[in-house]
Order: sequence, then C-alpha cells, then structure tokens
Amino acid sequence: MSARQRVELQPGFVLHTHPWRETSLIVELFSRDHGRMPMVAKGARRPASVLRGVLMSFQPLLVDWSGGGEVKTLVRAEWQGGLPLLGGRALLCGYYLNELLIRLLPREDPHQALFGHYGEALRALSSGGDAQRVLRRFELALLQELGYGIDLSVDADSGEPVKAGESYVFIIERGVLRVEGDSGDLPVLSGRTLLALAAGDFSSAETLAQGKVLLRRLINHYLGGQPLQSRRVFTELMEL
Repeated sequence: MSARQRVELQPGFVLHTHPWRETSLIVELFSRDHGRMPMVAKGARRPASVLRGVLMSFQPLLVDWSGGGEVKTLVRAEWQGGLPLLGGRALLCGYYLNELLIRLLPREDPHQALFGHYGEALRALSSGGDAQRVLRRFELALLQELGYGIDLSVDADSGEPVKAGESYVFIIERGVLRVEGDSGDLPVLSGRTLLALAAGDFSSAETLAQGKVLLRRLINHYLGGQPLQSRRVFTELMEL
C-alpha cells in the first residue's frame, strides 16, 4: 500500500480508542471496505479539535484516512446520525460485539457482509431489540463470515440432513454428529435447534438456550481460551 494513498468517505464504526501521546488517540476502526484498521487521530483530545466528540463507539461515521504503514492517519470523520446512543444492558452488549471483532477479526481483512451484520445488531440494540437474539445472530454471522465452516444442517458422518426429532452434538473441526445415549461432556443439541440456527431463526427459547451454549463454546475455542473482558464485566454487574 502506497504511503500516498488516501481513502475518502469510507463508512465505519469506532471499536475502541486509547490515548496516544499528549493530545492524540489511537483509534481501532471497523471499515466497510477495508476491515479493521488502527489509526492515529492527531490532536483529537484537544478541546478545539473537530474530531473531539465525533469518535464515539456504536455510531455510524464517514471517515478519510491516509498513509501506507500499518497504522494510518485519520484525516476526517463525520457523524452520520441515525442511531440512538446505547445505554444500560444494550451498551454492555455493544462492548461485547466490539471486543469480539477486535479479538477475532484480522486487521485489514475486508468483510462487507459482517459490517452489515454489525450495523444491524447495533440498530436492533438501540431500538430495544431482544439482546439474546441480537447477540446469538451476530455470533453466528461472525463465525460464518470468518470462514470457520459451521454447517449445522448436515450430519458430518452420514452426510444426511439433520432431522428435527433427533439429538446431536457438535465436534469442533468436524461438525454435527447424531448421538444416541451418553454424549460425554458435549452438550446435546436438538435437531430443531440446529435447523433453526441454520435458518437464522432465533424465535424459540430452546434455540436461544442451546444456541448460546454452542456459540459460546465455539467462540471460546477460536479465542484460544482467552477470557473476554466484556463478559467478566457483565457477569460482575449482574451479580451486583
């Protein structure tokens, strides 16, 4: 990538910021056409900066940047509006989505469909949508978009379609397997749940409950067992 390259009017969301030097910020940006990228927002912490107050998480932006190194220089950011600010439980869910993207999405790996799923999740959370359904739908989309090959509609051993009335387990790196009797330490999933997940249907309580167990197990695996900070904070707040 050339050092002279400049990208303009790129849709994006701020995933995270942290201070850099005395007056600047390092911004982790999720862009539609370029993926997740780190940028320097020079002078963004100065009181008179046009970037101050614009670089908010969970808000749609149009951004310009330049540079050819690993860390770009943020030139301009414009708030696009349209999303109410997240608060309470929805805010915690938003932080969870952002942490998943930061931890699992490689830098400069474009995923336009995932960008769309993320925007839809934020819109649903900001409008009071059911948080469990929003999170499960996004988790499933994230794993599928990152290429982990989760086919929930076919028995990996027989190649036959999953049957609603049968019971199954999911073995990572192998797939769905029908089970009879003892499943060991693997959670049992109904065929109804697997077919609903494959269809993106999170309307039933069974699908939400079993889907949460399955997706959390998969995400923990691809995180390499490293805990998520947002989960810890959410658990502590619920205990309080």
